[in-house]
Amino acid sequence: MEDDRMGAEHLTKRDFEELARFRFNIRRYLRFSEEAVRAQGITPQHYQLMLALKGFPGREWASMRELADRLQLRHHSVVELVDRAHKQSLVERLPDPADARGVRVQLTEDGEQALTRLSELHRDELQRMGTALAVPIWDFTSGGGTEPPSAGGGNAGNVTGGGESQTA
Repeated sequence: MEDDRMGAEHLTKRDFEELARFRFNIRRYLRFSEEAVRAQGITPQHYQLMLALKGFPGREWASMRELADRLQLRHHSVVELVDRAHKQSLVERLPDPADARGVRVQLTEDGEQALTRLSELHRDELQRMGTALAVPIWDFTSGGGTEPPSAGGGNAGNVTGGGESQTA
């Protein structure tokens, strides 16, 4: 505990401003994401599930355990999420040929189409945001502080904003 307080002494006002700016822009992006997926009739959790499946390294499917890890959820929560996504025809469960007890989860054609539409929107929003989500560059050589943000922190002022959402 003592060591934690000592680290805070080295943080400058600019460090706190940069951390707050970074957190603010993360939240703005997440709010955009939540609103974009809901406008397409999909929950944010289903979008995250579909993205985790399509983005899984080296293959087009994942196990429940792998999805729980990727989504940072408990196994039973992923099972329920997959069940709900299956009812919407976004994903399907297939037996794992290597493990009779295992299940592979993969996107359906409807899931692929929905994910492509939504991911294009997300990619476009990230491009529009520019450097707003750039991680602060910490200057440890001069005893703390950060490098100044480029171009006033990017296009952060143009991001769809509003109040805080209760879902993220």
